Amino acid sequence: MDIINGNVGWIEVICGPMFSGKSEELIRRLRRAMIARKRVEVFKPAIDDRYSADEIVSHADSRMTGVVVRDAAEIMDRIDWRSEVIGIDEGNFMGPGLVEVAQRLADSGKQVIIAGLDTDYLGRPFPPIPDLLAQAESITKTLAICVRCGNPAKHTQRLRGSDELIVVGAADMYEARCRRCFEPGIPKQRELDFIKARRVEK
Repeated sequence: MDIINGNVGWIEVICGPMFSGKSEELIRRLRRAMIARKRVEVFKPAIDDRYSADEIVSHADSRMTGVVVRDAAEIMDRIDWRSEVIGIDEGNFMGPGLVEVAQRLADSGKQVIIAGLDTDYLGRPFPPIPDLLAQAESITKTLAICVRCGNPAKHTQRLRGSDELIVVGAADMYEARCRRCFEPGIPKQRELDFIKARRVEK
């Protein structure tokens, strides 16, 4: 792709655990671009339908309508090439192809802003975000508040459910934890407590 109107593109990555304000920051930057009269387009993965089927929604309920795609490759098919700023939420659900897509968009002169989890529920790097960090011009690491002790939290704690890598959920399945309080995987005692609580409800 040729650079559009001589513009130089770049990649910005907003990463961190759940409940740390990643989507909120993405929406803030996209709205600023709109105020600057730039043409903005935003994409979200189809798998993430927690709050809305076709909107990016932060945990604080900030919203922005987006184009729903199955994976990163579909972004290239759906994009309006007149757009100057491209936002991508939940990049960790977009697959490894997101790295190449982001590079192509930036090389074509677009500002690409991607938000996503940088580690999984076991505390491991969560592809493709780590590879995007190596390619990005700008990186913002957001931190949450540990629900156990109130310290800065960099981990996403899965409370119950499957040991599959990708399990979409919100506060009922995940919480933010600091380095000390984080238990990689699913805390066994919390899983038992959850099962007991469900039995009492029934």
